[in-house]
Amino acid sequence: MTATQETPSRGVRLPRRERRAQLLLAAREVFVARGYHAAAMDEIAERAGVSKPVLYQHFPGKRDLYLALLDSSVDAFVDRVRAALSSTEDNKRRVDAAVRAYFEYIDADDGSFRLLFENDLTGQPEVRERLESLTQRCAEAIAEVIASDTGLGPDESHLLAAGLVGMAQVSARYWLGTEEALPRDDATGLVATLGWRGIGGFPRRGEHDGEALPAPSGARRRGGTAQARANATPEPAPQPSDASPTDTGPTDTGPTDTGSSDTGPTDTGPGEATRPVARRRARPAAERR
Repeated sequence: MTATQETPSRGVRLPRRERRAQLLLAAREVFVARGYHAAAMDEIAERAGVSKPVLYQHFPGKRDLYLALLDSSVDAFVDRVRAALSSTEDNKRRVDAAVRAYFEYIDADDGSFRLLFENDLTGQPEVRERLESLTQRCAEAIAEVIASDTGLGPDESHLLAAGLVGMAQVSARYWLGTEEALPRDDATGLVATLGWRGIGGFPRRGEHDGEALPAPSGARRRGGTAQARANATPEPAPQPSDASPTDTGPTDTGPTDTGSSDTGPTDTGPGEATRPVARRRARPAAERR
């Protein structure tokens, strides 16, 4: 899967930048073919057509060379994704171009994708940091387009962009593992269609037709925007009931005349509740005679 580079003749002087690029190209071929641990600086120097002292003038050791190669590979791939996004103003084609960038990179003959997506040194902090920056930078490039076209907030845009990045990367690696059971264009089209049917559901800025987009996360945590709170209709104040409250205070009924059998209604005065009329007390039989 690796491309064979023609060994340059020794003794040819190159500007420092061109020499560095030549050494990185040779190192990529060796690291991809051998892996980090099995790769040797001798072989890299020989592949580049330089002496070991020349190689060490640019890179003090194998680890420095490997990290420089990762930096170069990450930058190149991010540029590839950004170029895909800027290749058209049509968002459906943008999704297709971004997905295609992953499939084409993984399908390239030089096997460079193994450095970024199948690295065997992810346990090393310096390596892991560079690989994580690849995902982050690609997601940032896509999130910029999403936020600009939909008006979504940064949190929402980055989450959607990370989903598209993961979908493109994982599906492209899976496709390669199937030994290209589907033609690359067909596989790319399927994944791009899946991505577009998701992200295409968010209307472009100015095309919402009155439908409110999800509020930014900060506004939701604070109970909505200040404008939304200002436009909210206040709840009506409770209206007083027509019925006047009952005076439950003590009633001065005065002393009770126990000598009279007919107690009659009690005059409680104005404004006081009227007490019910007492029933006539039955007299004993002796009194009735």
